[in-house]
Amino acid sequence: MAWDSFKRIRFRKKKEMPGGLWMRCPDCEKSVYKRAVEELLQVCPECNYHFEISVHERIAQLVDEGTFAETATGLRATDPLEFVAVKAYCDRLEAARKLTGLEDACIVGTGKIAGHDVVFGASDSRFLRGSMGSVVGEKFTRAVELATELRVPFVFVSGSGGGARMDEGVLSLMQMAKTSAALGRYDEAGGLYVALLTNPTMGGCMASFAALGDVTLAEPRALLGFAGPGVIKNTIRADLPKGFQRSEFLLEHGFLDMVVPRVEQKQVIARVLDHCRIRRSA
Repeated sequence: MAWDSFKRIRFRKKKEMPGGLWMRCPDCEKSVYKRAVEELLQVCPECNYHFEISVHERIAQLVDEGTFAETATGLRATDPLEFVAVKAYCDRLEAARKLTGLEDACIVGTGKIAGHDVVFGASDSRFLRGSMGSVVGEKFTRAVELATELRVPFVFVSGSGGGARMDEGVLSLMQMAKTSAALGRYDEAGGLYVALLTNPTMGGCMASFAALGDVTLAEPRALLGFAGPGVIKNTIRADLPKGFQRSEFLLEHGFLDMVVPRVEQKQVIARVLDHCRIRRSA
């Protein structure tokens, strides 16, 4: 068969294939069936790579249907420093709001997980990489205070690749102490904080509220730490251990309690809540 004829046949077959059925995994780089990824809650069926997902998807996956009620709404970041890097901070905020439909990088509220009353929150990496500015710190703190008032567990899903939002300078950094202090008061009141860490959770978030769970879970192969591995390697000028700063490495070294695949997370969190309720009533 002539090469030109072969090319025409391949072209016709390609055009006949329905679009939007396949997607490329950024980790293993294989083409995977989109529906298979969706059935696994946005996880690659070939390599178990956990795609970053929105805060609304987190709520749908972990909170009982129809029970979530958002709180701490109407908070919007300002630009007190009038900060400009490649783009002005105020322009980046507005672009993130249009992209996500969110006021800022996290949502908090009340709901139920397997019938347990909880205060639940999650960050969204689509909004300036889920970084913590004054609004995220305030929302997190209000959620902890609400959990303290209601005397219910607090569950938060962290996914902050941006850490503390340096566009706000010290106003962002002070949120580390503010959120940690709120969790300290919650702990003194007998509260239960379940932290679920996802890829990536870094910087000021990891150096404060994300690392303070009474029970700390993480998704497989999530990058978790303060400075990134590249920065650390260049600073100490030495090769890092295999898997350094990944969930499995941190579990092995005692930093995490469990590494939990996404399809099992609601069930595992429910077991934690069940177990802690039984121990408290005993």
